[in-house]
Amino acid sequence: MNHKAQVQLETYTVEDTQQFGQLLGKWVKQSGDPLCIALIGDLGTGKTHLSQGIAKGFGVTEEITSPTFAIMNTYDVDRTHLYHFDVYRLDDISELENIGFYEYTEDCVSIVEWADKFSDELPDETLWIYLTRIDDTSRSITLSSDYLTKDDLVDIGGPYVVGN
Repeated sequence: MNHKAQVQLETYTVEDTQQFGQLLGKWVKQSGDPLCIALIGDLGTGKTHLSQGIAKGFGVTEEITSPTFAIMNTYDVDRTHLYHFDVYRLDDISELENIGFYEYTEDCVSIVEWADKFSDELPDETLWIYLTRIDDTSRSITLSSDYLTKDDLVDIGGPYVVGN
């Protein structure tokens, strides 16, 4: 987690985590730039809830589910795409190549759950999001990037930014 820019957030409910995701999704959609959103956290820390918020903020109107078994879901929004990966079940880099992972994470907007399994395979344009459980509903969330600035991260974090 040694990146140039880093910002700390806290959410206190599932709805907060999803709302933060919506802020991030809107920010990404408005920027129009490619970004890989790498989600890292233990089981039950809110990666899927955050993904749902990101997709909703990006403009996805259909049901948003974690692609645990499908590996990737594609959402079409206004002639753009959001690619959502869950790489929990993958163990080898060759499996990434087999699913076309690099085509969907470079020069695109993508979400990768369990991104720490293949951290060296993600593009330079990555926003790393580390989710840590505080209690049953509260989460500590660290935004970290070599691509985005600290000001970008503060904008993205909005009212959930703490101690910066």
